[in-house]
Formats: sequence, C-alpha cells, structure tokens
Amino acid sequence: MSAHLLPDGSAFPSPGLGTWKIADELAPSVIHEAIEVGYRHLDCAADYGNEELVGKGIASALKAGLCSREDLWVTSKLWNTDHEPQHVRAACERSLKDLGLQYFDLYLIHFPIALEYVDPAERYPAGWVNPAEENAAMKPIQVSYADTWAAMEELVDVGLVKRIGVCNLTAAGLRDVLSYARIKPSVLQVEMHPYLCQNALLRYAQSEDIAVTAFSPFGADSYLTLGMAEECDRLLDHETIVSTASAHDRTPAQILIRWAMQRGTIPIPKTQNPARLRENLHLDFVLSTEELATISALDQHRRFNDPGVFGEVAFNTFYPIFD
Repeated sequence: MSAHLLPDGSAFPSPGLGTWKIADELAPSVIHEAIEVGYRHLDCAADYGNEELVGKGIASALKAGLCSREDLWVTSKLWNTDHEPQHVRAACERSLKDLGLQYFDLYLIHFPIALEYVDPAERYPAGWVNPAEENAAMKPIQVSYADTWAAMEELVDVGLVKRIGVCNLTAAGLRDVLSYARIKPSVLQVEMHPYLCQNALLRYAQSEDIAVTAFSPFGADSYLTLGMAEECDRLLDHETIVSTASAHDRTPAQILIRWAMQRGTIPIPKTQNPARLRENLHLDFVLSTEELATISALDQHRRFNDPGVFGEVAFNTFYPIFD
C-alpha cells in the first residue's frame, strides 16, 4: 500500500478498492478481507446500493482490531437526485448511517447531473429512472452546480466530511468550480485507463493540486455485463499489457494499476476475488519510461461510462456531459 500526499498534508492511500458491483452476498466478507490484507481506501457511493453491506465489512474489521477508523479512508458520493441544496446533508447522513461511520474522509458529487428528487422512503437507491414507469426516462431539473457545491462545503463546516470533491467533470467544468469554490475540491474522480488517458485533464488537475482518482482502471471489464463494452475492448487481454506483465512476472491487472500510480493518479480497481485482492496490492516493481509511454500510446479516447451514450440507450434520455 502506497499513499498520495495531498496539499493538506494527509496521505491518500493508493490503490483503493472500488465497491461498485461487488455482489451483495459477498460484500461484507470482501471488505473485511480487503482491510485484512492491507487496503485502507474504500470507494463507495449511495448509488451502488451496497453501502450498508460495505459498512458491515468495515465494522467487522474494526471489531477484529485489523485497523482503527483513523487508518481508513472512506469515500462516498452524492447522487444525482440529491443535488438541490436542501437534500445534500440528508443524503450524506444517510450514507454515513448505512456505512456505520461518523464522518467521511471524502465526499464527492457523483455526476454533474441534477435529477428530480426521490424520497428514500419511496425508492433507494434512486437510480437514474423510476423502473416502475413504462418507457422510463431521466427527469433533469435546473439546479446550479454552484449551489450544490455550497451545500457540500457546509458538510465540511459541520464536520460530517473532511474533504469534498467532484467526479466526471471536464477541465472546463473543473475550472468553473474553482472560480466560485470557498473550499477547493480536494479530488477529481474520472474514468481513466490506457484507452482513455485524459492527459490534458490530468495535467490541469495536478497543476491545481487536485488529486485524481482513476475509476475503471482496467477499462472495459466493469461494463461487459452491462452491454457497454465488448470482449475485444478488454485491456487485460491486450498484447502490450500482457507482454509487459510477462516481462515483470506480474498480472495484466498489476501492470494497469502500476501504470495508473506512476502517472500520479489513485486507481480504485474492483475485485471480489481473494487472490486478486492480494495481487492488486503487490506492486513492488516499476515500469520504465519506455513502458509507460508504450502503454499510454494505446489511448483511443474510448470512454465506457458516458451518460451521453448509455442515457439514451438505457433510460430514453440524451444527456451529454462530455464533449
């Protein structure tokens, strides 16, 4: 386990463990084992629908004395239906309750998309649409991102979260937030892998001392079962990644995680396989400058998680957020 030093002097553990799509029946044991083998950074979200189960894993690990709460970095995210300022604190408190925590190390705005509020008593997690409706579509509302951000800042003021940040923004979107933020975003979380290097965005964020969390560091794998990627898109099978792994006697996954870390990002790979949990932390090797460049040259600007694409296909709504 390594760490990325933030401007406030705190250590952002790297890599982290993504919790999206961890099977419900496995989540508590996966989280417990992840902490046992050395993970200290857990990336969660209300939308993943498993925060209560992740919380059980955290609680069992703490009870077993595997670490203290202060040793952990837990991130969660504000969902699209809670962007109106009056709903932000309640959304954060619900996630804290589900996870059994008193505070978040980091709380992010999940998407720059504001949707009509959904009462948790009626549907939770709210998701993108109401599945009970025929031909269900997203229900966008007009909410200023600046107003949502101001409500996020209040979470820091009252001690519910230590840091706040953003997800899925372009450089222009990030620059806009910086123009009015009273509390600067600590972290930008975006999709990032060798097929989507986002070099300019990474460079800009780093120039502003904003840490970058790279989600989906393996590329297509999380999207295959959703029909958002095909087997031929798998980076783990790419000749360049496989040959580099062979040269270092490592797995393709380890190569992709190491590449992400050497770029200065914090990857959050997801696995529920005990052996791979351990492998993904076994990163005591270094990619050469040439190897880094060769892997980066695979860039296709290929984005798998794009609301402008899946929103129309799955939710009858065209809602682009990327150019």
